[in-house]
Amino acid sequence: AIYMGEGVFSHTNVETPYGAVRGTNGGFYRFNPAKGHLERTAQYSIPNPWGIAFDEWGQNFFLHTSSSKFSWMQQTAVKNRYNQNLTAPDLLTSGKVRPTSGLEFVSSRHFPEEVQGDVILCNNIGYRGAKQHQIMEDTEKGGYTSKLRHELFSTENGNFRPVDLEFGPDGALYVVDWHNVLIGHMQHSARDPHRDHVHGRIYRITYPSRPLVAPAQIDGAPITTLLDNLKLHEYRSRYRSRRELRGRDAGKVATAITKWVAGLDKNAPKYEHHLLEALWVSWGINQLDTTLLGEVLKAKDHRARAAAVRAARYNPEKVSNLREILMTAAADPHSLVRHEAVVASSWLGKETAESVIAEASKTPIVANSQSAFAYGLAHARGENGKSVAKKPKIKIPKGLPKRFQGSYKRGYNLYNHGEACGSCHGKNGEGLAGVNPPLDGSVWVNGDKELLAKIALHGVMGEMKVKGKKYALVMPGFAYRTPNKEIADLLTYVRNAWGNKGSGKKRSGYTESDIEKLLKKTKPQGGVMYDSKDLIKEYKVKGQ
Repeated sequence: AIYMGEGVFSHTNVETPYGAVRGTNGGFYRFNPAKGHLERTAQYSIPNPWGIAFDEWGQNFFLHTSSSKFSWMQQTAVKNRYNQNLTAPDLLTSGKVRPTSGLEFVSSRHFPEEVQGDVILCNNIGYRGAKQHQIMEDTEKGGYTSKLRHELFSTENGNFRPVDLEFGPDGALYVVDWHNVLIGHMQHSARDPHRDHVHGRIYRITYPSRPLVAPAQIDGAPITTLLDNLKLHEYRSRYRSRRELRGRDAGKVATAITKWVAGLDKNAPKYEHHLLEALWVSWGINQLDTTLLGEVLKAKDHRARAAAVRAARYNPEKVSNLREILMTAAADPHSLVRHEAVVASSWLGKETAESVIAEASKTPIVANSQSAFAYGLAHARGENGKSVAKKPKIKIPKGLPKRFQGSYKRGYNLYNHGEACGSCHGKNGEGLAGVNPPLDGSVWVNGDKELLAKIALHGVMGEMKVKGKKYALVMPGFAYRTPNKEIADLLTYVRNAWGNKGSGKKRSGYTESDIEKLLKKTKPQGGVMYDSKDLIKEYKVKGQ
Protein backbone atom coordinates (compact mmCIF):
# COMPACT_ATOMS: atom_id res chain seq x y z
CA ALA A 1 0.00 0.00 0.00
CA ILE A 2 0.99 3.64 -0.41
CA TYR A 3 1.23 5.86 2.67
CA MET A 4 0.76 9.61 2.19
CA GLY A 5 1.33 12.36 4.73
CA GLU A 6 -0.76 15.51 5.06
CA GLY A 7 0.22 18.55 7.10
CA VAL A 8 -1.62 21.08 9.21
CA PHE A 9 -3.97 23.61 7.57
CA SER A 10 -4.96 21.08 4.88
CA HIS A 11 -8.50 19.76 4.52
CA THR A 12 -9.26 16.81 2.25
CA ASN A 13 -12.42 15.11 0.99
CA VAL A 14 -11.97 12.18 -1.39
CA GLU A 15 -14.74 10.22 -3.10
CA THR A 16 -13.86 6.49 -3.32
CA PRO A 17 -15.74 3.30 -4.30
CA TYR A 18 -16.00 2.62 -0.55
CA GLY A 19 -17.40 6.03 0.33
CA ALA A 20 -16.01 9.48 1.14
CA VAL A 21 -12.74 9.76 3.06
CA ARG A 22 -12.14 12.98 4.96
CA GLY A 23 -9.20 14.37 6.85
CA THR A 24 -8.00 17.65 8.28
CA ASN A 25 -5.00 19.28 9.92
CA GLY A 26 -2.38 16.56 9.99
CA GLY A 27 -2.14 12.82 9.57
CA PHE A 28 -1.75 9.98 7.10
CA TYR A 29 -3.67 8.23 4.35
CA ARG A 30 -3.17 4.62 3.26
CA PHE A 31 -4.06 3.72 -0.34
CA ASN A 32 -4.25 0.19 -1.75
CA PRO A 33 -4.03 0.49 -5.57
CA ALA A 34 -5.14 -3.13 -6.12
CA LYS A 35 -8.45 -2.52 -4.35
CA GLY A 36 -8.80 1.20 -4.92
CA HIS A 37 -9.21 1.51 -1.17
CA LEU A 38 -8.28 4.73 0.65
CA GLU A 39 -8.19 5.03 4.42
CA ARG A 40 -7.48 7.90 6.76
CA THR A 41 -5.20 5.57 8.66
CA ALA A 42 -3.96 7.98 11.33
CA GLN A 43 -5.19 11.45 12.26
CA TYR A 44 -2.63 13.29 14.35
CA SER A 45 -2.18 16.76 15.73
CA ILE A 46 1.12 17.34 13.94
CA PRO A 47 2.42 20.28 11.89
CA ASN A 48 4.08 18.43 9.01
CA PRO A 49 4.84 14.73 8.40
CA TRP A 50 8.29 14.51 6.83
CA GLY A 51 9.03 10.84 6.33
CA ILE A 52 7.64 7.33 6.75
CA ALA A 53 9.63 4.11 7.18
CA PHE A 54 8.90 0.50 8.14
CA ASP A 55 11.02 -1.79 10.26
CA GLU A 56 11.64 -5.39 9.23
CA TRP A 57 8.43 -6.57 10.93
CA GLY A 58 6.19 -4.05 9.19
CA GLN A 59 5.80 -1.57 12.06
CA ASN A 60 5.53 1.94 10.66
CA PHE A 61 7.27 5.02 12.04
CA PHE A 62 7.32 8.63 10.94
CA LEU A 63 8.95 12.02 11.43
CA HIS A 64 7.05 15.22 12.07
CA THR A 65 8.22 18.77 12.35
CA SER A 66 8.51 21.80 12.96
CA SER A 67 9.64 20.19 16.19
CA SER A 68 12.03 17.24 16.10
CA LYS A 69 9.83 14.22 16.65
CA PHE A 70 9.93 10.57 15.63
CA SER A 71 6.84 8.50 16.37
CA TRP A 72 5.39 5.01 16.14
CA MET A 73 2.39 5.43 13.85
CA GLN A 74 0.44 2.47 15.15
CA GLN A 75 0.45 3.79 18.70
CA THR A 76 -2.81 5.68 18.21
CA ALA A 77 -3.86 4.73 14.65
CA VAL A 78 -7.41 3.93 15.74
CA LYS A 79 -10.47 5.06 13.82
CA ASN A 80 -11.74 8.32 15.24
CA ARG A 81 -14.16 11.05 14.31
CA TYR A 82 -13.36 13.75 11.77
CA ASN A 83 -11.24 16.60 13.15
CA GLN A 84 -10.39 14.72 16.34
CA ASN A 85 -6.64 14.72 16.01
CA LEU A 86 -4.84 12.35 18.37
CA THR A 87 -1.35 12.74 19.81
CA ALA A 88 1.77 11.14 18.39
CA PRO A 89 4.22 10.65 21.29
CA ASP A 90 7.88 11.34 20.53
CA LEU A 91 10.30 8.40 20.76
CA LEU A 92 13.46 10.52 20.72
CA THR A 93 15.07 10.90 24.12
CA SER A 94 18.21 12.82 23.13
CA GLY A 95 20.08 14.26 20.17
CA LYS A 96 17.12 16.31 18.99
CA VAL A 97 17.53 18.80 16.16
CA ARG A 98 15.03 20.21 13.70
CA PRO A 99 13.53 20.07 11.22
CA THR A 100 13.83 16.43 10.29
CA SER A 101 13.21 15.21 6.75
CA GLY A 102 13.77 11.65 5.60
CA LEU A 103 14.47 8.53 7.62
CA GLU A 104 15.74 5.02 7.02
CA PHE A 105 16.28 1.89 9.12
CA VAL A 106 19.74 0.36 8.92
CA SER A 107 19.46 -2.97 7.12
CA SER A 108 22.68 -3.73 5.25
CA ARG A 109 25.41 -6.32 5.75
CA HIS A 110 27.85 -3.65 4.58
CA PHE A 111 27.29 -1.87 7.90
CA PRO A 112 28.35 -3.34 11.29
CA GLU A 113 26.13 -5.93 12.95
CA GLU A 114 25.63 -3.88 16.11
CA VAL A 115 23.86 -1.04 14.24
CA GLN A 116 21.34 -3.17 12.36
CA GLY A 117 17.82 -1.93 13.07
CA ASP A 118 18.96 1.58 14.01
CA VAL A 119 17.10 4.50 12.47
CA ILE A 120 18.81 7.44 10.72
CA LEU A 121 17.17 10.88 10.65
CA CYS A 122 18.18 13.73 8.32
CA ASN A 123 18.21 17.37 9.44
CA ASN A 124 18.57 20.38 7.17
CA ILE A 125 18.29 23.71 9.04
CA GLY A 126 20.66 24.87 11.76
CA TYR A 127 22.22 21.45 12.26
CA ARG A 128 22.89 19.98 8.80
CA GLY A 129 23.47 16.27 8.90
CA ALA A 130 22.03 13.02 10.20
CA LYS A 131 21.88 11.37 13.61
CA GLN A 132 21.53 7.68 14.25
CA HIS A 133 19.33 6.26 17.01
CA GLN A 134 18.90 2.78 18.44
CA ILE A 135 15.28 1.59 18.42
CA MET A 136 14.23 -0.92 21.06
CA GLU A 137 10.96 -2.39 22.22
CA ASP A 138 9.85 -0.92 25.53
CA THR A 139 9.22 -3.99 27.68
CA GLU A 140 7.63 -1.98 30.50
CA LYS A 141 5.43 0.58 28.73
CA GLY A 142 4.87 -1.30 25.48
CA GLY A 143 5.67 -0.01 22.01
CA TYR A 144 9.15 1.37 21.42
CA THR A 145 11.84 3.61 22.82
CA SER A 146 15.11 4.99 21.47
CA LYS A 147 18.64 5.97 22.40
CA LEU A 148 21.01 8.21 20.46
CA ARG A 149 23.89 6.15 19.07
CA HIS A 150 25.96 8.80 17.29
CA GLU A 151 26.09 11.56 14.71
CA LEU A 152 26.48 9.83 11.35
CA PHE A 153 27.52 12.90 9.34
CA SER A 154 27.28 16.70 9.46
CA THR A 155 28.72 19.82 7.88
CA GLU A 156 28.94 23.57 8.43
CA ASN A 157 28.18 24.16 4.73
CA GLY A 158 25.17 26.46 4.79
CA ASN A 159 23.73 25.07 1.55
CA PHE A 160 23.79 21.39 2.54
CA ARG A 161 20.19 20.17 2.83
CA PRO A 162 19.92 16.39 3.33
CA VAL A 163 16.23 15.66 2.76
CA ASP A 164 16.10 11.89 2.17
CA LEU A 165 18.21 8.74 2.35
CA GLU A 166 17.95 5.07 1.41
CA PHE A 167 20.12 1.96 1.24
CA GLY A 168 20.98 0.95 -2.30
CA PRO A 169 21.31 -2.52 -3.86
CA ASP A 170 25.03 -2.53 -3.01
CA GLY A 171 24.40 -2.00 0.70
CA ALA A 172 25.74 1.57 0.68
CA LEU A 173 23.67 4.44 2.05
CA TYR A 174 22.61 7.06 -0.49
CA VAL A 175 21.75 10.58 0.72
CA VAL A 176 19.80 13.21 -1.23
CA ASP A 177 21.20 16.74 -0.77
CA TRP A 178 18.70 19.35 -1.97
CA HIS A 179 21.58 21.84 -1.77
CA ASN A 180 19.80 25.18 -1.61
CA VAL A 181 20.85 28.46 -0.03
CA LEU A 182 17.22 29.29 0.76
CA ILE A 183 14.75 27.09 2.57
CA GLY A 184 11.34 27.71 4.12
CA HIS A 185 7.95 28.90 2.99
CA MET A 186 7.68 32.05 5.11
CA GLN A 187 11.16 33.49 5.42
CA HIS A 188 11.75 34.11 1.70
CA SER A 189 9.57 34.72 -1.33
CA ALA A 190 8.84 31.71 -3.51
CA ARG A 191 10.17 33.82 -6.40
CA ASP A 192 13.37 34.87 -4.64
CA PRO A 193 16.11 34.73 -7.31
CA HIS A 194 18.49 33.14 -4.82
CA ARG A 195 16.49 29.90 -4.86
CA ASP A 196 18.67 27.31 -6.56
CA HIS A 197 16.82 25.35 -9.26
CA VAL A 198 19.96 23.80 -10.77
CA HIS A 199 22.13 22.15 -8.16
CA GLY A 200 21.51 19.04 -6.11
CA ARG A 201 23.66 16.12 -5.05
CA ILE A 202 23.56 12.45 -4.16
CA TYR A 203 26.10 11.29 -1.58
CA ARG A 204 27.11 7.66 -1.12
CA ILE A 205 28.17 6.52 2.35
CA THR A 206 30.16 3.30 2.73
CA TYR A 207 31.87 1.43 5.57
CA PRO A 208 35.40 0.94 4.11
CA SER A 209 36.46 -2.01 6.29
CA ARG A 210 33.46 -4.13 5.25
CA PRO A 211 32.69 -5.50 1.77
CA LEU A 212 29.79 -4.16 -0.25
CA VAL A 213 26.73 -6.34 -0.80
CA ALA A 214 26.25 -8.16 -4.10
CA PRO A 215 23.11 -6.57 -5.64
CA ALA A 216 20.16 -8.95 -5.72
CA GLN A 217 18.77 -10.04 -9.08
CA ILE A 218 15.33 -8.41 -9.28
CA ASP A 219 14.42 -6.88 -12.64
CA GLY A 220 13.29 -9.69 -14.92
CA ALA A 221 14.35 -12.38 -12.43
CA PRO A 222 12.40 -15.69 -12.26
CA ILE A 223 9.67 -15.89 -9.62
CA THR A 224 11.67 -18.51 -7.69
CA THR A 225 14.66 -16.14 -7.53
CA LEU A 226 12.48 -13.29 -6.32
CA LEU A 227 11.03 -15.49 -3.58
CA ASP A 228 14.51 -16.56 -2.51
CA ASN A 229 15.39 -12.85 -2.25
CA LEU A 230 12.94 -12.70 0.66
CA LYS A 231 15.59 -14.46 2.76
CA LEU A 232 18.11 -11.67 2.20
CA HIS A 233 19.16 -9.55 5.15
CA GLU A 234 18.64 -6.25 3.31
CA TYR A 235 15.16 -4.81 3.77
CA ARG A 236 15.36 -2.76 0.58
CA SER A 237 16.21 -5.85 -1.53
CA ARG A 238 13.27 -7.72 -0.04
CA TYR A 239 11.02 -4.71 -0.56
CA ARG A 240 12.02 -4.33 -4.22
CA SER A 241 11.52 -8.06 -4.78
CA ARG A 242 8.00 -7.87 -3.36
CA ARG A 243 7.26 -4.96 -5.67
CA GLU A 244 8.49 -6.95 -8.66
CA LEU A 245 6.34 -9.92 -7.68
CA ARG A 246 3.25 -7.70 -7.52
CA GLY A 247 3.73 -7.03 -11.22
CA ARG A 248 3.86 -10.72 -12.20
CA ASP A 249 1.02 -13.14 -12.98
CA ALA A 250 -0.81 -13.43 -9.64
CA GLY A 251 -1.83 -17.08 -10.17
CA LYS A 252 1.73 -18.18 -10.90
CA VAL A 253 3.08 -16.24 -7.93
CA ALA A 254 0.46 -17.76 -5.58
CA THR A 255 1.35 -21.29 -6.71
CA ALA A 256 5.07 -20.57 -6.32
CA ILE A 257 4.55 -19.21 -2.79
CA THR A 258 2.96 -22.48 -1.63
CA LYS A 259 5.86 -24.50 -3.05
CA TRP A 260 8.48 -22.09 -1.68
CA VAL A 261 7.03 -22.13 1.86
CA ALA A 262 6.88 -25.95 1.85
CA GLY A 263 10.59 -26.04 1.06
CA LEU A 264 11.70 -23.70 3.87
CA ASP A 265 13.96 -25.00 6.63
CA LYS A 266 11.82 -24.86 9.77
CA ASN A 267 14.96 -24.78 11.91
CA ALA A 268 16.36 -21.69 10.20
CA PRO A 269 16.81 -18.75 12.64
CA LYS A 270 14.58 -16.52 10.50
CA TYR A 271 12.03 -19.13 9.49
CA GLU A 272 9.08 -17.19 10.92
CA HIS A 273 10.23 -14.01 9.21
CA HIS A 274 10.42 -15.90 5.89
CA LEU A 275 6.81 -17.01 6.43
CA LEU A 276 5.79 -13.41 7.08
CA GLU A 277 7.52 -12.22 3.91
CA ALA A 278 5.63 -14.86 1.92
CA LEU A 279 2.38 -13.76 3.57
CA TRP A 280 3.08 -10.16 2.55
CA VAL A 281 3.65 -11.26 -1.07
CA SER A 282 0.31 -13.09 -1.14
CA TRP A 283 -1.33 -9.99 0.31
CA GLY A 284 0.44 -7.82 -2.26
CA ILE A 285 -0.99 -9.79 -5.19
CA ASN A 286 -4.44 -9.56 -3.57
CA GLN A 287 -4.61 -13.32 -2.95
CA LEU A 288 -3.98 -13.53 0.78
CA ASP A 289 -2.97 -17.09 1.69
CA THR A 290 -5.23 -17.82 4.67
CA THR A 291 -3.43 -21.09 5.47
CA LEU A 292 -0.17 -19.20 5.69
CA LEU A 293 -1.92 -16.48 7.72
CA GLY A 294 -2.94 -19.12 10.28
CA GLU A 295 0.67 -20.31 10.61
CA VAL A 296 2.05 -16.80 11.17
CA LEU A 297 -0.68 -16.01 13.71
CA LYS A 298 0.70 -18.91 15.77
CA ALA A 299 4.35 -17.88 15.40
CA LYS A 300 6.60 -17.88 18.46
CA ASP A 301 7.82 -14.36 17.68
CA HIS A 302 5.25 -11.78 18.84
CA ARG A 303 6.34 -9.39 16.09
CA ALA A 304 5.27 -11.91 13.46
CA ARG A 305 1.93 -12.44 15.19
CA ALA A 306 1.30 -8.68 15.33
CA ALA A 307 2.10 -8.34 11.62
CA ALA A 308 -0.28 -11.20 10.80
CA VAL A 309 -3.10 -9.46 12.71
CA ARG A 310 -2.62 -6.40 10.53
CA ALA A 311 -2.69 -8.52 7.37
CA ALA A 312 -5.99 -10.04 8.49
CA ARG A 313 -7.45 -6.62 9.26
CA TYR A 314 -6.90 -5.36 5.72
CA ASN A 315 -8.35 -8.45 4.07
CA PRO A 316 -11.79 -8.89 5.69
CA GLU A 317 -13.30 -10.21 2.44
CA LYS A 318 -10.81 -13.10 2.42
CA VAL A 319 -10.71 -13.86 6.16
CA SER A 320 -14.02 -15.42 7.25
CA ASN A 321 -12.97 -15.73 10.88
CA LEU A 322 -11.61 -12.20 11.34
CA ARG A 323 -13.50 -11.56 14.59
CA GLU A 324 -12.18 -14.82 16.04
CA ILE A 325 -8.64 -13.88 15.01
CA LEU A 326 -8.91 -10.51 16.73
CA MET A 327 -10.39 -12.01 19.89
CA THR A 328 -7.51 -14.49 20.10
CA ALA A 329 -4.99 -11.70 19.48
CA ALA A 330 -6.66 -9.61 22.19
CA ALA A 331 -5.79 -12.34 24.69
CA ASP A 332 -2.22 -12.71 23.43
CA PRO A 333 0.50 -12.75 26.11
CA HIS A 334 2.37 -9.89 24.39
CA SER A 335 1.14 -6.28 24.51
CA LEU A 336 2.16 -5.53 20.90
CA VAL A 337 -0.22 -8.19 19.56
CA ARG A 338 -3.03 -7.05 21.84
CA HIS A 339 -2.43 -3.47 20.76
CA GLU A 340 -2.62 -4.43 17.07
CA ALA A 341 -5.93 -6.22 17.69
CA VAL A 342 -7.43 -3.19 19.44
CA VAL A 343 -6.39 -0.80 16.66
CA ALA A 344 -7.79 -3.16 14.01
CA SER A 345 -11.09 -3.63 15.86
CA SER A 346 -11.78 0.11 15.98
CA TRP A 347 -12.25 0.02 12.19
CA LEU A 348 -14.63 -2.95 12.16
CA GLY A 349 -17.83 -1.82 13.86
CA LYS A 350 -19.17 -1.41 17.38
CA GLU A 351 -19.80 -5.07 18.25
CA THR A 352 -16.36 -6.27 17.21
CA ALA A 353 -14.56 -3.31 18.75
CA GLU A 354 -16.30 -3.55 22.12
CA SER A 355 -15.71 -7.31 22.34
CA VAL A 356 -12.04 -7.13 21.35
CA ILE A 357 -11.25 -4.19 23.63
CA ALA A 358 -13.06 -5.88 26.53
CA GLU A 359 -11.00 -9.05 25.99
CA ALA A 360 -7.74 -7.12 25.71
CA SER A 361 -8.59 -5.15 28.86
CA LYS A 362 -8.53 -8.33 30.94
CA THR A 363 -4.75 -7.98 30.87
CA PRO A 364 -3.29 -4.77 32.39
CA ILE A 365 -3.08 -2.11 29.66
CA VAL A 366 0.51 -0.93 29.18
CA ALA A 367 1.14 2.81 29.20
CA ASN A 368 1.75 3.20 25.47
CA SER A 369 -1.52 1.45 24.61
CA GLN A 370 -3.85 3.38 26.88
CA SER A 371 -4.76 6.09 24.35
CA ALA A 372 -5.55 3.51 21.65
CA PHE A 373 -7.81 1.61 24.05
CA ALA A 374 -9.61 4.78 25.20
CA TYR A 375 -10.19 6.27 21.75
CA GLY A 376 -11.02 2.91 20.18
CA LEU A 377 -13.71 2.27 22.77
CA ALA A 378 -15.08 5.81 22.49
CA HIS A 379 -15.43 5.44 18.72
CA ALA A 380 -17.11 2.04 19.05
CA ARG A 381 -19.68 3.47 21.42
CA GLY A 382 -20.25 6.60 19.37
CA GLU A 383 -18.94 8.72 22.23
CA ASN A 384 -16.10 10.45 20.50
CA GLY A 385 -18.14 13.45 19.54
CA LYS A 386 -16.70 14.34 22.91
CA SER A 387 -12.96 13.94 23.21
CA VAL A 388 -11.68 11.44 25.76
CA ALA A 389 -8.42 13.31 26.02
CA LYS A 390 -7.79 14.99 29.34
CA LYS A 391 -7.79 18.75 29.08
CA PRO A 392 -4.64 20.24 30.59
CA LYS A 393 -5.14 22.23 33.73
CA ILE A 394 -3.75 25.69 33.12
CA LYS A 395 -2.23 27.11 36.26
CA ILE A 396 -2.36 30.89 36.45
CA PRO A 397 0.95 32.41 37.62
CA LYS A 398 0.78 33.99 41.05
CA GLY A 399 0.51 37.75 40.83
CA LEU A 400 -0.86 37.97 37.29
CA PRO A 401 -3.64 40.61 37.31
CA LYS A 402 -7.13 39.22 36.83
CA ARG A 403 -7.67 41.20 33.61
CA PHE A 404 -4.84 39.22 31.96
CA GLN A 405 -5.76 35.76 33.22
CA GLY A 406 -8.18 34.94 30.40
CA SER A 407 -5.59 36.15 27.90
CA TYR A 408 -2.98 33.89 29.53
CA LYS A 409 -5.21 30.82 29.16
CA ARG A 410 -5.97 31.58 25.52
CA GLY A 411 -2.27 32.18 24.93
CA TYR A 412 -1.45 28.78 26.40
CA ASN A 413 -3.73 27.08 23.85
CA LEU A 414 -2.38 29.16 20.98
CA TYR A 415 1.23 28.49 21.93
CA ASN A 416 0.71 24.73 22.07
CA HIS A 417 -1.54 24.38 19.01
CA GLY A 418 -0.27 22.74 15.81
CA GLU A 419 2.60 24.53 14.09
CA ALA A 420 2.67 27.37 16.60
CA CYS A 421 5.39 28.71 18.90
CA GLY A 422 5.74 25.52 20.95
CA SER A 423 6.74 23.44 17.94
CA CYS A 424 9.96 25.46 17.62
CA HIS A 425 10.62 26.88 21.09
CA GLY A 426 9.55 23.82 23.07
CA LYS A 427 6.57 22.98 25.23
CA ASN A 428 8.29 24.49 28.25
CA GLY A 429 10.04 27.31 26.40
CA GLU A 430 13.32 25.38 26.51
CA GLY A 431 14.17 25.97 22.84
CA LEU A 432 16.44 23.74 20.78
CA ALA A 433 20.19 24.17 21.23
CA GLY A 434 21.85 25.88 18.29
CA VAL A 435 18.60 26.25 16.34
CA ASN A 436 15.77 27.91 18.28
CA PRO A 437 16.53 30.10 21.30
CA PRO A 438 14.80 29.40 24.61
CA LEU A 439 11.99 31.70 25.70
CA ASP A 440 12.14 30.69 29.35
CA GLY A 441 14.52 33.03 31.18
CA SER A 442 15.40 34.98 28.03
CA VAL A 443 16.32 38.67 28.32
CA TRP A 444 14.55 39.17 24.99
CA VAL A 445 11.29 37.99 26.58
CA ASN A 446 11.66 39.48 30.06
CA GLY A 447 13.11 42.83 28.99
CA ASP A 448 11.21 45.80 27.59
CA LYS A 449 7.60 44.81 26.75
CA GLU A 450 7.84 46.64 23.46
CA LEU A 451 10.90 44.64 22.35
CA LEU A 452 9.11 41.28 22.55
CA ALA A 453 6.03 42.70 20.82
CA LYS A 454 8.09 44.19 17.98
CA ILE A 455 9.71 40.83 17.31
CA ALA A 456 6.34 39.09 17.32
CA LEU A 457 4.87 41.62 14.91
CA HIS A 458 7.66 42.02 12.37
CA GLY A 459 10.17 39.26 13.07
CA VAL A 460 13.92 39.37 13.54
CA MET A 461 17.00 38.17 11.70
CA GLY A 462 20.66 38.08 12.57
CA GLU A 463 22.80 36.84 15.44
CA MET A 464 21.71 37.03 19.05
CA LYS A 465 22.85 35.49 22.30
CA VAL A 466 20.38 33.88 24.70
CA LYS A 467 21.43 32.38 28.02
CA GLY A 468 25.05 32.27 26.91
CA LYS A 469 24.49 30.58 23.53
CA LYS A 470 24.57 32.14 20.07
CA TYR A 471 21.72 31.79 17.57
CA ALA A 472 21.49 32.89 13.95
CA LEU A 473 17.82 33.68 13.40
CA VAL A 474 15.46 34.24 10.51
CA MET A 475 12.08 34.51 12.24
CA PRO A 476 9.13 36.06 10.38
CA GLY A 477 6.62 38.21 12.24
CA PHE A 478 2.91 37.60 12.79
CA ALA A 479 1.59 41.03 11.79
CA TYR A 480 -1.12 41.07 9.11
CA ARG A 481 -1.57 37.29 9.22
CA THR A 482 -2.55 36.73 12.86
CA PRO A 483 -5.34 38.64 14.66
CA ASN A 484 -4.03 41.29 17.04
CA LYS A 485 -5.95 39.76 19.93
CA GLU A 486 -4.24 36.39 19.39
CA ILE A 487 -0.81 38.07 19.28
CA ALA A 488 -1.60 39.79 22.58
CA ASP A 489 -2.70 36.50 24.14
CA LEU A 490 0.44 34.69 22.94
CA LEU A 491 2.73 37.38 24.32
CA THR A 492 0.86 37.50 27.62
CA TYR A 493 1.41 33.77 27.99
CA VAL A 494 5.08 33.72 26.95
CA ARG A 495 6.03 36.66 29.17
CA ASN A 496 4.47 35.03 32.24
CA ALA A 497 4.94 31.30 31.58
CA TRP A 498 7.51 28.93 33.16
CA GLY A 499 10.06 31.06 35.04
CA ASN A 500 9.33 34.32 33.20
CA LYS A 501 8.10 37.28 35.23
CA GLY A 502 8.74 40.23 32.91
CA SER A 503 10.94 43.17 33.79
CA GLY A 504 8.78 45.10 36.26
CA LYS A 505 7.94 44.59 39.92
CA LYS A 506 4.48 43.37 38.99
CA ARG A 507 3.41 40.91 36.33
CA SER A 508 1.57 42.27 33.33
CA GLY A 509 0.37 41.22 29.92
CA TYR A 510 -0.66 42.62 26.56
CA THR A 511 -4.01 43.81 25.28
CA GLU A 512 -5.35 43.97 21.74
CA SER A 513 -5.12 47.76 22.03
CA ASP A 514 -1.41 47.50 22.90
CA ILE A 515 -0.76 45.57 19.70
CA GLU A 516 -2.83 47.94 17.56
CA LYS A 517 -0.95 50.98 18.89
CA LEU A 518 2.43 49.37 18.30
CA LEU A 519 1.43 48.41 14.76
CA LYS A 520 0.66 52.04 13.97
CA LYS A 521 3.88 53.14 15.61
CA THR A 522 5.96 50.64 13.60
CA LYS A 523 4.04 51.04 10.33
CA PRO A 524 7.18 52.11 8.41
CA GLN A 525 8.61 48.64 9.18
CA GLY A 526 5.94 47.24 6.84
CA GLY A 527 6.43 43.64 7.91
CA VAL A 528 10.18 43.76 7.15
CA MET A 529 12.17 41.85 9.78
CA TYR A 530 14.26 43.76 12.29
CA ASP A 531 18.01 43.36 12.35
CA SER A 532 19.01 41.92 15.73
CA LYS A 533 21.91 44.40 15.98
CA ASP A 534 19.52 47.34 15.78
CA LEU A 535 17.27 45.92 18.48
CA ILE A 536 20.23 45.16 20.77
CA LYS A 537 21.39 48.77 20.44
CA GLU A 538 17.93 50.37 20.79
CA TYR A 539 16.85 48.36 23.84
CA LYS A 540 20.29 47.89 25.39
CA VAL A 541 19.88 44.12 25.49
CA LYS A 542 22.43 42.80 27.95
CA GLY A 543 24.60 39.71 27.53
CA GLN A 544 25.33 40.28 23.85
